[in-house]
Amino acid sequence: MINLIIWLVIGGIIGWLASIIMRTDAQQGIFLNIVVGVVGAFIGGLIISGGSINNAPLNITSFLVSLVGAIILLAIVNLVRRGRVR
Repeated sequence: MINLIIWLVIGGIIGWLASIIMRTDAQQGIFLNIVVGVVGAFIGGLIISGGSINNAPLNITSFLVSLVGAIILLAIVNLVRRGRVR
């Protein structure tokens, strides 16, 4: 149970930081930040570490991989919605 809470908190922080970097923070709430962070961690894990982000320890490397994945996710969403990446 505590792992789920940690995933949600870290996912919210990662989603929030990615939304600030991509300048979509005003459009997102807490729930969407959490979703972006968790899905971004999954995407980052698939791209960088071969899909094993869930087994990685919580350190700065896994945090940065998750942040990169969240930024990629927001870039794809911006590209689909607006036809351009900010």
